[in-house]
Amino acid sequence: MSNPIILTTGIYDAIKDTLRRKKVSMPEEKRLAEELRKAKQVLRRDLPADIVTVDRKVTIKDHTRNFEHEYIFVASAKAKPVKNKHSILSDIALATVGYKVGDIIDWPFRDGERKIEILKVESCHG
Repeated sequence: MSNPIILTTGIYDAIKDTLRRKKVSMPEEKRLAEELRKAKQVLRRDLPADIVTVDRKVTIKDHTRNFEHEYIFVASAKAKPVKNKHSILSDIALATVGYKVGDIIDWPFRDGERKIEILKVESCHG
């Protein structure tokens, strides 16, 4: 995708740290490093409402596996996957963070390349 992703400085730094610690696969690392190089950093209050980030409920369509799912992305310390609260540094969050509603992303997940689309982004707290 040619448009740069939009991230808050805090999320940008967290992703850089994740890369430094080698917490992702090689294809993911290459892709994230490339996206971070072009990323636009903004203050939290300047982040558009339709951008995937922490404390947002995101509806994603997986075109490869043909299903839709809603995720709630939270700070890593608040992650509770059983309650559908996923760390902003989880695989699906890293694939979509910084993108906006309508974006279609080809992402190198650990289990193979998948095409995913961001259908909806809503603010949520807690």
